[in-house]
Amino acid sequence: MMSSFRHSRPTNETGRASLAPSFFVASLLLLAIGGCRTGRPETARLPVKHSVRSEQLQVISDVELKKDHELIQDLIQLRQDVAKELQLPLEGREVVVYVFSDKARYQQYLNAAYPGLPPRRAYFVGTPKELAVYTFWGTSIQEDLRHEFTHGLLHAQLKEVPLWLDEGLAEYFEVPRLTPNAMHRDYPRQLSTAISNGWQPDLDRLESLQEVAQMQRADYQESWSWVHFLLRGSEDSKQILLDYLQELRDNPHPQTLSARLDETLPHARSRYLTYVTSLNSIQPASHQR
Repeated sequence: MMSSFRHSRPTNETGRASLAPSFFVASLLLLAIGGCRTGRPETARLPVKHSVRSEQLQVISDVELKKDHELIQDLIQLRQDVAKELQLPLEGREVVVYVFSDKARYQQYLNAAYPGLPPRRAYFVGTPKELAVYTFWGTSIQEDLRHEFTHGLLHAQLKEVPLWLDEGLAEYFEVPRLTPNAMHRDYPRQLSTAISNGWQPDLDRLESLQEVAQMQRADYQESWSWVHFLLRGSEDSKQILLDYLQELRDNPHPQTLSARLDETLPHARSRYLTYVTSLNSIQPASHQR
């Protein structure tokens, strides 16, 4: 049994984090925390009461959720949006979402199944057997599921997802597209402040990060901003990202995206800085942390 864990941006105990697959790292981690477990204590069971399936999505929950529930419909639409915007096919491995009725049952299961993980509101865990999202019913469930389900959709399609890109895309799609300019309101403000204080982007450095323990909160913001710039900055930048994602479907180790930008997008870094600074002037009905 092999599985792998990738935490998203650092949070406190009440925050949310994600896990995503890199199977070699996972096997080492499981050995370090006690090896592979084939059974769970009777007191630490997965939800089984209710199940809804739609295409690539299966939701198994302690809370009754019918297919027309707004949460299910939002994930169904998210799948369509990710496929359309990233030009990925609407197919691939199923992503199973487990929704516990409360935080205590959710944490009890994670403690038994994956001991040693820091407490977070939600996790994505990828193994050769299953792409799974774990969370519990609460006020942040939509945000959490959008983030983690995006991880699942990416890993259902791509041979490998670089850490920075995996988190950047999950952050990008985490915010419901209620308006064309919907985004994390605090990210542009914080990045603009950093730029005004002399900060410079460094995509090469982001690409060098291989373990989630290396990533700081600012790295998640920068990852999000590179994704936003590439997808929204210009047709040229968008095509570079789309071509890169297509290559990742078959080739787990393509040329780095930073190298492609240097070769094909003139003045990429200065264009990025101008674009990110301009986001701070937009006042959308956006997501506030």
